Amino acid sequence: MAEKDEVCTTGPQLIFPCSGAADVGAIADQAARKLTRDGGGKMFCTAGLGGKVEPILKATRSASRIVALDGCSLDCVKLSLEEAGFSDYVQVRLTDLGMEKGKTPVTEENIAKAVGFVQEKLH
Repeated sequence: MAEKDEVCTTGPQLIFPCSGAADVGAIADQAARKLTRDGGGKMFCTAGLGGKVEPILKATRSASRIVALDGCSLDCVKLSLEEAGFSDYVQVRLTDLGMEKGKTPVTEENIAKAVGFVQEKLH
């Protein structure tokens, strides 16, 4: 597998969200969807990384930037990217924003906070 710096990186910014069962995973998922709708990148399939689905890996190798949007400190997205051979990514973890796993309701306000946090980390 080619390293990211060995290939042309002309693709979109890809956002790989945690879409786990916890509330912070649901917030990460919804934040990625909002970022995609608003033109802040393209939500991409985290499960495809773990499954080593070649079209997903190929698109990821050509991404202009890779964003790992983890809900909590288990860092499932970060670990999935690394397991698939990627090391050049920006990680954003919602618990670093003060959201607590199991204690943070999935609300429009919390989704907006997550979106703002991602945007801040990327600039």
